Amino acid sequence: MARPTHRLTARTVASLKKPGRHADGGGLYLHVDPSSAKRWVFVFQWRGKRREMGLGSAQLVSLAQARDAALDARRQVAAGINPIAERQSELRATTFGDVADAVLADLKPSLSNAKHFAQWQTALTTAARPLRPLLVDEVSTDDVLAVLRPIWQRTPVTASRLRGRIERVLDAAKARGLRSGENPARWRGHLDVLLPRQKRLVRGHHAAMGIEALPAFMAALRRRPAVAARALEFTILTAARTGESLRARWSEIDFTTNVWTVPAERMKARAEHRVPLSTAALAVLAEVRPLAGKGNDDWIFPAQSRTRPLSQMAMLMLLRRMGVMEVTVHGFRSTFRDWGGDCTNFPRELIEAALSHTVGNAVERAYRRSDAFAKRQRLMQAWAGFCAKELMAPSKKAA
Repeated sequence: MARPTHRLTARTVASLKKPGRHADGGGLYLHVDPSSAKRWVFVFQWRGKRREMGLGSAQLVSLAQARDAALDARRQVAAGINPIAERQSELRATTFGDVADAVLADLKPSLSNAKHFAQWQTALTTAARPLRPLLVDEVSTDDVLAVLRPIWQRTPVTASRLRGRIERVLDAAKARGLRSGENPARWRGHLDVLLPRQKRLVRGHHAAMGIEALPAFMAALRRRPAVAARALEFTILTAARTGESLRARWSEIDFTTNVWTVPAERMKARAEHRVPLSTAALAVLAEVRPLAGKGNDDWIFPAQSRTRPLSQMAMLMLLRRMGVMEVTVHGFRSTFRDWGGDCTNFPRELIEAALSHTVGNAVERAYRRSDAFAKRQRLMQAWAGFCAKELMAPSKKAA
């Protein structure tokens, strides 16, 4: 008569305190130490001898996961494979990148937000790139610190999230039996005593590129042939928000007056916004015009299918591929504002109007009306000149 399996329940696993081994069946045991620490053990016979293989801490490995691991081990034994030797062989060959990719694959179905998944993907494939070729059981505290220290104070939120994601990967490796010991990315009682206290951030601001770095970035962007590159270039040149530019249609462009009219339903303030188009912005439109069909209501920056606009993540992922890790697309609006305030004599109210901000006394509201439109045209042309480094940004006297 076969011995029963699945004797334990998740509740039993959580409540058991009696030291010793508690059988679930099929060679799987929950081992409770005198200290109440719990771990999974798989017991099997190999060449006439009793062998034991650890399957990880019960804090990290659920009952269902332990059963799956025990089932895999039983199948290996049945096939004449020693599961301990097999795991050791796997351990010698498994890298941090291998486990990170497995974690991403497991996470993807549970993350309905594409942006959230992209953040995980960027962190584990780009930001944690130095760790990827390392054998997962050899990743040390020094390796983790080498990744975190360069960005710990400069971009504290990103750095903290990266640390947590590295910790998740190493926990997963331990749960799979690919490493043992403490997690080198653990915060409490470990990295919190090795890394300095982070500076408190002012909430609500998007990471922006410094003014001095923008012309070189724009030159590099111009060399990119992708539609996402042209969309980002147009977004920067018009100081627009992501949704305003990505969902733009050709019917919104008036090539007679060189004006882009963004409808109210796509504006944050729910008010129509007229954008004067600089020579550079018009050049971008001329470059992507062949992508459009015969209809005047087609997307300006279409996805590959041509039936929908580019993804909201397209421009951000382009930035990451270019190695620009901390800047957001929205942050270029801050760069525009900094340039206007620090490098020109254009009135602050004019700059805010160009950004379609609703902050507004009577003066600022006046700058949004048509009588100030000519001034905004000069502002956007000067901005395009600065971005291209073809014109000097207007001096305090020139503006």
